[in-house]
Amino acid sequence: MARDEALWRLPATELARRYREGSLTPLAVAQACLARLEAVNPKINAVVARRDAPFMDEAEAATERFARGEPLSPLDGIPLSVKDSLYTRDAPTTWGCPALRAHAMGQDELAVARARAAGALIVGKTNVPEFALEGYTGNPVFGVTRNPWQLDLTPGGSSGGAVASVAAGITPLAIGQDGGGSIRRPASHTGLVGLKPTLSAVPREHVLPSLLLDFEVIGPLARTVADARMLFEVMRGPAPVDRSSLAAAQAAAVPRPARALRILYVERFGAAPLDPQIAASLRQAAQRLAQLGHEVREGALPLDLDFYAGAWPQIGQAGLAHLFDQHPDWAQQASPKYLGMAEQGRAIPAARLWQILEEVKRLRRDSVELFASVDAIVLPSAAALPWKAEDAYPTRIDGQEVGPRGHAVYTGWVNAAGLPALALPCEPSREGLPIGLQVVGPYGADDMLLDLGEAYESAYPWSERWPAL
Repeated sequence: MARDEALWRLPATELARRYREGSLTPLAVAQACLARLEAVNPKINAVVARRDAPFMDEAEAATERFARGEPLSPLDGIPLSVKDSLYTRDAPTTWGCPALRAHAMGQDELAVARARAAGALIVGKTNVPEFALEGYTGNPVFGVTRNPWQLDLTPGGSSGGAVASVAAGITPLAIGQDGGGSIRRPASHTGLVGLKPTLSAVPREHVLPSLLLDFEVIGPLARTVADARMLFEVMRGPAPVDRSSLAAAQAAAVPRPARALRILYVERFGAAPLDPQIAASLRQAAQRLAQLGHEVREGALPLDLDFYAGAWPQIGQAGLAHLFDQHPDWAQQASPKYLGMAEQGRAIPAARLWQILEEVKRLRRDSVELFASVDAIVLPSAAALPWKAEDAYPTRIDGQEVGPRGHAVYTGWVNAAGLPALALPCEPSREGLPIGLQVVGPYGADDMLLDLGEAYESAYPWSERWPAL
């Protein structure tokens, strides 16, 4: 190993290979990880809770395992970060909330436990917006997280700290969470790969209360598709405690097409505005998929999503109302915005919530019919380029005024449908800002999406793009 080698630039798969051959140790990588954290985290505010001493102890233990030829898994000795909306047994999970500064369950969320058991080295927790309900990242506890590509801009949210940690080279991997696009949109804003898995492909246990029904899933963030797959393989798999994970595992076992894929390219949703640079980048990406031999046709998404324009905010409002009823002490220190949302939630009749549940079932049935004639759908991950870091959302896109979810119209329906979606980088903007696409597949088709992503990445690589920082 050269003395000046930038270990923080190496992908997780390359680290694993070099550990096996003995040319690099987890201890050396952990030291480089902490040095990189010291150098860049003050600029971006990605990692908000550190565990330096146990992190180094665990790196030393991993180094000893490799010396004996007894690694726990391909993930052994690989640094990663964990989103601060997921429980970790040895650090508080604040959820960006003042009342939860010291909130600790003493247990890992199941996906975190699986990564830890596989030998992953957890450097710390990454920042989120309050209650992880926003498309940017900032809260009263830890402040604002910034985009490594341009520090006055947001990395998105709610997995903004997670993507910033990976894009800046603090860790090659991060565990994120996606309830309405919170992996895919931040990935698109920072030039990363992010997998929103099939509902329950990664089972849930030891969790914060859900604010978005069963839409919230755990997934990997990485610089390459192979790295994302490495982390996903460790976290996935059925667990009896989450019965729907049994169905997800069964769906994953169904053979996927061995032929060229039938891909529907959906550039926009009706009159919803889309940044022209994103549209141009996505169109080029669709053409590249066709050049790889896939059958790509352009068209509208043949699903009726109008219901969700009104229903989506109500889901979060009802979720907050229930949360504050269960935890009034949490409400006492919540920001006024969320108290107001909870009041709106209390005014929603039970019949409306029942209607929302019925519409979710209908969307999941309709998605089955859609994927009878299509193998994958290509869409933008976000409708806007990154905006000012302190702002919850952009108020204008392509000259049109938009509301809080104007930038997020392409992602939430995937969560409601329970489908997998893979975010991939495509050509950046003129200013050098990252742009991302998402590829959505049928229920259980996570592996097909990862295969497609690896083929696209091989032909049009992006992993050598780094922010200047």
